[in-house]
Amino acid sequence: QAQLVESGGGSVQPGGSLRLSCEVSGTGYRMNRMGWYRQSPGKERELVAVIIPNGITRYGDAVKGRFTISRDNYKDAVYLQMNSLQPEDTAVYYCNAVAQGWGTEFWGSGTLVTVSS
Repeated sequence: QAQLVESGGGSVQPGGSLRLSCEVSGTGYRMNRMGWYRQSPGKERELVAVIIPNGITRYGDAVKGRFTISRDNYKDAVYLQMNSLQPEDTAVYYCNAVAQGWGTEFWGSGTLVTVSS
């Protein structure tokens, strides 16, 4: 059974940092694109960052220059280093992975990030 295990969410003051992790298991496939999306109350889910196996990345405009995505292809794991966090970064962050081959998409259950003084 597919599992996306997310960790690293929590509360932090403005200007602080957090690191999110997500490891994919049980899918029977290796992962192609992996990444993070987020959703705040009353807003649509939006792209945070994605990365493909060769290391090419894409970031949402709101996080460029502050967040860094990376991955471990051997573990099918993806990470998000979040620096200079601001209250508007408060959201539930979802891990996303797209399998090689058929392109089946998987979602994590989400981890809450709260930025507040």
